[in-house]
Amino acid sequence: MIYNAIINAPFGKVGIRTDASSVREIVYLPASTDIIEPDSPLAREAARQIQRYLIEASMHFDLPLASRGTAFQRRVWQAISSIPPGEVWTYGQLANAIGSVPRAVGQACGSNPLPIVVPCHRVVAASGLGGFAHHAGANFFTDVKRWLLAHEGVSIA
Repeated sequence: MIYNAIINAPFGKVGIRTDASSVREIVYLPASTDIIEPDSPLAREAARQIQRYLIEASMHFDLPLASRGTAFQRRVWQAISSIPPGEVWTYGQLANAIGSVPRAVGQACGSNPLPIVVPCHRVVAASGLGGFAHHAGANFFTDVKRWLLAHEGVSIA
């Protein structure tokens, strides 16, 4: 996979893909992944803002984001973007807010191509952490979710 930048993060690395005018994808990568210096002004700005978030959880992202996904996914992602740092909603709460069902919301959360910027880590299961990026259980992705929530002052078992 080709990235326009790969930066360090406390939980591993973050890969960034851009096109000429927008950020297209953000990917969590293992710590063993090699760093790639940003290859464009947009990749540099995305890397700068993500690095700033990793220090200051309350910062606001201001990046041009690619419009991807179905109309339903975009509606879920827009709702997720309204959840402030340090707050969590359950899949059920988010589903109620947009007139849907928790399973569909969970699927849309897992398909989010822009995690951190569209903070799907702020959506959790009613009984605990829940999955992350279509992964469940104790693994790299749920460890990333735990780190992001803890960074924002939230602790979930």
